[in-house]
Amino acid sequence: MRKYRKREHLENCLKTDFVGDTLFEDVFLHHSSLINFDYDDINLSIDFLNKKIDFPLMINAMTGGTDFLKNVNTDLARLAKEFNIAMAVGSETIITEDKSAIDSFKIVREIIGDDGIVIGNINGHASLEEAQLAIDIIDADAIQIHLNPAQELAMEEGDRVFKDIKSNIKTIVEGVDVPVIVKEVGFGLSKLVVKRLYDIGVRYVDVAGYGGTNFLEVENLRTPYNDLSDLYSWGNPTALSIIEAKSLDLDDLFIIGSGGIKNSLEIAKALALGSDMVAICGEILKYLMHGGYDYAQEYIQALIDKTRMIAALTNSKDVEGLKAVDYKLRGCLKDLTED
Repeated sequence: MRKYRKREHLENCLKTDFVGDTLFEDVFLHHSSLINFDYDDINLSIDFLNKKIDFPLMINAMTGGTDFLKNVNTDLARLAKEFNIAMAVGSETIITEDKSAIDSFKIVREIIGDDGIVIGNINGHASLEEAQLAIDIIDADAIQIHLNPAQELAMEEGDRVFKDIKSNIKTIVEGVDVPVIVKEVGFGLSKLVVKRLYDIGVRYVDVAGYGGTNFLEVENLRTPYNDLSDLYSWGNPTALSIIEAKSLDLDDLFIIGSGGIKNSLEIAKALALGSDMVAICGEILKYLMHGGYDYAQEYIQALIDKTRMIAALTNSKDVEGLKAVDYKLRGCLKDLTED
């Protein structure tokens, strides 16, 4: 069932039409007319998981598990390889049920190679042994643990048991030799949740805020007789989730901003608000599925080119400069962040 559900999820992601609000529109970045360097001096590479990538972007967890999804992962891995950016595979939980699914994940490491960054993915109920298997299959540089209670509650067959997830994450953090990244799936990590995760040893979080792929709608498309549309607006907006995580002022906390990020201006805003890097999932998938590999390739290249332009126009020579850009908040986001 999990195999067919993964294919259904991908198809439904492309069918969704509800548009949430990341609140990035409420972030204003100051323009700089006086630039202290030449355009060619701009370097947006970063060190991530003890490797260097050329742009602070991760292709976020999407899929895997069938021959069709293996083809999708193949193209995503080719993109990650070409641009030297990180890639996370979709949930590997299926491999505990169906060993034939393994190749759809292994292909990512085979294409990206040892020098690139590949990140595994499991759910919060996975055992330490299952986490280690997910790491070993793709020689993962890190393992994502996804938190998705809203999605599970929207599924008729979804989990209803949550109380042991925190202790399970702690067990995995202490038991594996690679960093653990805890991520949401589109409803946003709150400040309180990030602090609770930090307290059990998590040092990498992917806020995956509200405003992108809406898994309440994705699941609702599978069971349209159970109308959940009044809940589609549920979640912590991406911009707010980033600000709250950063406000904890934890020097060794690495923040990945994701959730509805679609363009270079939103990448720059996510970095300015406190992200160390960003991740994109649904938008890349749409370009790939609707236009093919070349279309997705052009999209990512445009992201890089226009982020470099924004770096110049904010007098930012590198990612650290973008993270220090002066900004102002307005509207709903300002209201939500005021004490």
